[in-house]
Amino acid sequence: MPFGDPEVEAPSAASPLSAFLALAGAEKWRSRVRDIGVRARPGSLSGRAAQQRHALELILARLNNPAVLARAGRHERRVLAFVREATELAAVLEPGPRARLQQLIGMGLEGEGNLIPLFHLLRTAALLRLRGFEVRHDGLLHGTPYDLMVQREGAVAEVVCETVSAEEGRPLHRGHWASLVDRVNPELQTWLAAHPGRYILKMTLPEDVSEKNRIGELHGRICAMLAAEKRQDASADAVLKLDPLVLAGAQAASDPTRALPARLRELFGLEAHLAVTADPASGSVMVMAARAGRENDIATAAKRRLAQAATARLSGRHPGLLALFLDDLDAAEWHGLRDTLELEGVVRRFLTEAEAKPVVAVTCATRQELFGLPDCAPEGELRFRNPSHPQSRSQGLEPAISSAGD
Repeated sequence: MPFGDPEVEAPSAASPLSAFLALAGAEKWRSRVRDIGVRARPGSLSGRAAQQRHALELILARLNNPAVLARAGRHERRVLAFVREATELAAVLEPGPRARLQQLIGMGLEGEGNLIPLFHLLRTAALLRLRGFEVRHDGLLHGTPYDLMVQREGAVAEVVCETVSAEEGRPLHRGHWASLVDRVNPELQTWLAAHPGRYILKMTLPEDVSEKNRIGELHGRICAMLAAEKRQDASADAVLKLDPLVLAGAQAASDPTRALPARLRELFGLEAHLAVTADPASGSVMVMAARAGRENDIATAAKRRLAQAATARLSGRHPGLLALFLDDLDAAEWHGLRDTLELEGVVRRFLTEAEAKPVVAVTCATRQELFGLPDCAPEGELRFRNPSHPQSRSQGLEPAISSAGD
């Protein structure tokens, strides 16, 4: 199953997309598309969050139209290359392994799941083949805890493909923040109409904010604070403070919803949750900026998942390669983790611990690499070799485990 260059391959007349959607099940796929359409409703922060979470499924839904498919762009053709991977794999699988593949697809079309874990598996297999490895899908073929068995020049390794959401490292989840903003937004617009001006509502929020807990309470506190025209509402677990918005440069822009976000991000940093509500009639603006009581620790969430995978999914009979995909991570956060060496430091510490004994290397990738977006990691992933593993200098494994830090 060759994995060609998706940037130059045009969709064929007999696109594999229909075969992939058949693997998913026609009714299941239609139901999922309807569900995402409802959740990704325009005009809400929750809708934009759903669009980002399910971007891959939305791309497939758009391409399921001959006219759109014929005009597929570079990133869409890249997605189609992975779709082709899945359908070609399904075509050679026996009924049992094929059912396991369909189960993986089905898991990505339920609840909060998405198809990223499956496409991460397909992409990892494709990359290893490009690097000269023979790749066998042992997870599908035999139900092994690890996903792939790879071999090159007599060297053999087990590969585990793991996907972890960056939300696991955020004390205040973006999805919960979006729900709070959507609930508060109608009252903010009404308040702005009656109070022309430019304001910022800064909040320090507890970690357990969710639809089931705290959002209703916080919504009530914000509305009561605005109705009473108070400047501050503080308690042991949350602090709300309303101030005039004063920003050099950005406030002069004619469209504040376009000009403000970049400036606010510069001021409040990557970890802040931001939302802008505007009243076009008066030109009034309300910015909400929130932080949790402690900093994000996405790298540590990645380390936890690596430790779990190393202990639960590797047999120990062969060197283990852990291929980690960091999902729900935007480009700026990914660059920050790379540029500050925060992720590298955490992964290299993990490789010194007992859980990492069977691990010969760790790779890390995000949607930047999956979709081939600008400024993605060189060679499509970050790689960290475990220098203490007996096979860390194996020439056969070298293309999969070489590390820029060596």
